[in-house]
Amino acid sequence: MNDSIASARQARCHVHFRSHQTGVGLIEVLVAVLVLSIAFLGVAALQARSLATTNSAMARSLATIASYSILDAMRLDIAAARAGSYNRSADSAVVANACPDASGSLINDQLNQWCAQLGQGLGMAATTTGQIACSDAGVTADCTVTITFDDSRAGTGGSNVQTVATRAML
Repeated sequence: MNDSIASARQARCHVHFRSHQTGVGLIEVLVAVLVLSIAFLGVAALQARSLATTNSAMARSLATIASYSILDAMRLDIAAARAGSYNRSADSAVVANACPDASGSLINDQLNQWCAQLGQGLGMAATTTGQIACSDAGVTADCTVTITFDDSRAGTGGSNVQTVATRAML
């Protein structure tokens, strides 16, 4: 008989113990889902920031390639480059949404193609500009190509206006 009383007590304790544990597993699962949700949001934000930074780096690379492009074109017409015929100051800068006419001379044709390249790679906007400054240094010409463009795709934290300057000896 003692065995049956002991087993009845044990059954009541077990039922009593289970009643206190009801729902604890569900709370643990909900907390785990909440923690994972926050972690996934953080990863998504990091991915978005990474994409914006990559786009910004690509734009700076395109600006560098465009500066090399016009310098190579100027090497084809080295006499005109040394004479300053390619020079474009802030007042006469090449503007991507208002490219110079391609007719008339090799210089105009090359500047028109460069302008189209700037517009295609960096945005066909008034904020995408290119300046060229060459000074004759005797045997060579010291040239600086400055490209300015809007880099608002980079996101927050810094200036939206980016400037890439390339200096070369022709």
